[in-house]
Amino acid sequence: MSDICVVDVFCGAAGLSYGLKKSGLKIAGGIDVDPACRYPFETNIGALFVEEDIRDVSAGTLERLFGDAPVKVLAGCAPCQPFSGYTTKRRNLDGRWELLLEFLRLVIEARPEIVTLENVPRLAQLPLWREFVAGLQKAGYQVSWAILDLSKFGVPQQRRRLVLLASRLGPIDLPVASEGTAASVRKAIGGLPAIEAGEKHSKDPLHATRALTPRNLARIKQSKPAGTWRQWPKRMRTACHQNERGKTYPSVYGRMSWDKPAPTITTQFYGFGNGRFGHPEQHRAISLREGAILQSFPRKFEFVPKGKKVSFKEVGRLIGNAVPPALGLRIGKAITRHVESAQIALLAQK
Repeated sequence: MSDICVVDVFCGAAGLSYGLKKSGLKIAGGIDVDPACRYPFETNIGALFVEEDIRDVSAGTLERLFGDAPVKVLAGCAPCQPFSGYTTKRRNLDGRWELLLEFLRLVIEARPEIVTLENVPRLAQLPLWREFVAGLQKAGYQVSWAILDLSKFGVPQQRRRLVLLASRLGPIDLPVASEGTAASVRKAIGGLPAIEAGEKHSKDPLHATRALTPRNLARIKQSKPAGTWRQWPKRMRTACHQNERGKTYPSVYGRMSWDKPAPTITTQFYGFGNGRFGHPEQHRAISLREGAILQSFPRKFEFVPKGKKVSFKEVGRLIGNAVPPALGLRIGKAITRHVESAQIALLAQK
């Protein structure tokens, strides 16, 4: 709906904005402190990118982006690293904790009709989350939130995320999961051209993979889809596999299964030893493009300018940190349904 206008805070590589745009919402702009996000956001969304720390963003900035839109949506996904199991024990040492409360500040100051937020499930266990939700409610918002299995929302991976929708227009429902079988690795990337470890496809610079050492090449040849390193000959196992802690991580150096969703795509999915990121069939880790597709980005999505050297670390970070566009699409449809229902209810009262 063109009446619904979105500003995406912590917009990253535009995964959420892309999905919201596909649902029919208008994207007014994105805000992020990372300059690497400018190209994918402006190129794929066609909206203004503002490079700024949220702590320096004012309600005036949002008002200029929103303009005179009838229905304003403030979207956000605060960096999830502060809410990991390790850093949650160190709140006073990590200022990124406060970014969620900065987002709340902008909500209170700008008063958009609708707010949506996505983050890691662990955040819901913390006092900070209760503080955030209570702040929305005090500001007049009706709030719905839940931890969603994204494999049931069009994302071909095993990814659970905390999703919130809040509205000043009335009660708002979360997206509805799809019925039937979750999307599989085969359906997502099975049609991409075969490449070797360390190669790049001639027509797509992002369909590129990291090289493997001779030792890791031998290891992946011994690996079976959904198997573990425990199936390797003992001479092939790494030193960390021998200690007690290492024995509890069987999925590292693993292959994906063709007919199941992928594991959660992290910022280091391009490394064979960083998780179950081995290709189901080819002797290599998945490519940058395959990781993006498993995050539900379209195959032609652009992350770097044409001709620029592709950095695995930078592009991997953009992809792994992104909100999956397929989730954004479902959130956008939920927002549209809500606004239409609210408008119908308003007309009925007249």
